[in-house]
Amino acid sequence: MTDLPYTVLSCAMSLDGYLDDSSGNRLVLSNAADLDRVDEVRARADAILVGAGTVRADNPRLLVRSEHRQARRVAEGRGPSPLKVTVTRHTSFDPSAAFFTTGNCDKLVYCATGSVPGTRDRLRAVATVVDAGSDPSVVAVSEDLATRGVRRLLVEGGQNVHTQFLTLGLADELHVVVAPFFVGDSRAHRVVGDGPFPWNRGRRAQLMEVRRIEDVVLLRYALSDRFAEDESAEVVA
Repeated sequence: MTDLPYTVLSCAMSLDGYLDDSSGNRLVLSNAADLDRVDEVRARADAILVGAGTVRADNPRLLVRSEHRQARRVAEGRGPSPLKVTVTRHTSFDPSAAFFTTGNCDKLVYCATGSVPGTRDRLRAVATVVDAGSDPSVVAVSEDLATRGVRRLLVEGGQNVHTQFLTLGLADELHVVVAPFFVGDSRAHRVVGDGPFPWNRGRRAQLMEVRRIEDVVLLRYALSDRFAEDESAEVVA
């Protein structure tokens, strides 16, 4: 992992552990103050990754919103917003989605080999399509991002992507924001799916920070030894 980007997983969930509901509409779990915190986390990243399902369902922009944070990045010799990244096995992206059309930043689509020609035809004008092999893996994606100079990666979901990064031990840090309500709908997606997680009842993740942000709570966990080496880590006793 030492050669891979320092990877932060970020998510918001309901009290019963759901990322969304089954309505088909985006469920807002956070609040304005926490969204501003997330904006700072984004501003410090080199790339933001979401799964293809998140691009299709939520139509996220994935941009740094604050003008002064954009200006800080530019002063550091970077673009106003991080590189946008997604992973897919299919070609069913809408090239007019906000992921592709917003922001003065590059967009990378890691795609299964069989879908590369169709995806390149569809997205040629809005994104760079990368052949990620017959079965795209977040390991291969992380390795390739490292060769492109990505040192800090922010992963914002959804369920399948979070599950892969966690079960493969690729996450260095986890941010979980808990919203003060229940979803109560088993048709909705939880934060992760089933899998052999390295953190279980025999190996507890290390809680590094608990922060109340108005009506939500941020829980920040260290998931690797690299957490202490990250200059941004703020351990709260």
